[in-house]
Amino acid sequence: MRVVVQRVKASQVTVQGQVIGQIGTGLNLLVGIAATDTPDELSWMVRKCLELRLFPSEAGGFERSIQEIEGELLVVSQFTLYGDARKGRRPSFAQAARPERAEALYEQFVEQLRLSGLRVETGQFGAMMQVAIDNDGPVTLLLEREANS
Repeated sequence: MRVVVQRVKASQVTVQGQVIGQIGTGLNLLVGIAATDTPDELSWMVRKCLELRLFPSEAGGFERSIQEIEGELLVVSQFTLYGDARKGRRPSFAQAARPERAEALYEQFVEQLRLSGLRVETGQFGAMMQVAIDNDGPVTLLLEREANS
């Protein structure tokens, strides 16, 4: 599983001209599901996203988590995080989970995040989406957890 975590002042996702998810201060999560991912990877990633200290305290620095600031989350599925462009000119997506499996794991990931009590908005799985990200910092991390890691 791969997640691009971006600290944002605001973020929104649009499908066919309609805003379907929108947040203020919080985290934008671009989520890629691998063919080998299991619920274990999901649980690890949920904890990591909720507990990472990416927000400043009054003194500055990276001192507070999304939970501590009671921020918001926008979760967008992005199978292209598993694109392999090492050979040729067209990426291979062989490592990405098949859509039906990926969607089920993505939905489980979102539901686990919602258990935190924070506001969680989403994109639309499998749709062509436009994501507007007002990155704060900018602060962007790539989290990765492969099966059996």
